[in-house]
Amino acid sequence: MESKRQQKFAGVIQQDLAAIFQREGINYLPNTLITITKVRVTPDLAIARIFLSFFNNTNSQLALQTIKSHSSEIRYKLGARIKDQVRVIPQLEFFVDDTGEYVERMDKIFEKISKEDRQPDTE
Repeated sequence: MESKRQQKFAGVIQQDLAAIFQREGINYLPNTLITITKVRVTPDLAIARIFLSFFNNTNSQLALQTIKSHSSEIRYKLGARIKDQVRVIPQLEFFVDDTGEYVERMDKIFEKISKEDRQPDTE
């Protein structure tokens, strides 16, 4: 369970990272829209786990590796934006948010179930 402080800090990070990716995401991944779906912060606010979703990109693992390779640069830009609000700039850990893929997989399963012949109820 995250505290109010963690949630508030995660929201600040999410907004500022979204602005960074909106302006400079083209430099990291051309023709790809990077969306920050969720940010989780440790209780000591030292580590921020950022979940990303990539649109218009076929290989999300490669995109994630590209973002990870630029993580120090992204952290520096984040620090420049939030330096007056925090004491320590958190380390950034990036992950792929596979919620969209999970939803698609579940939709296919439900569709398959609904197409199967229904057995009449026997009582």
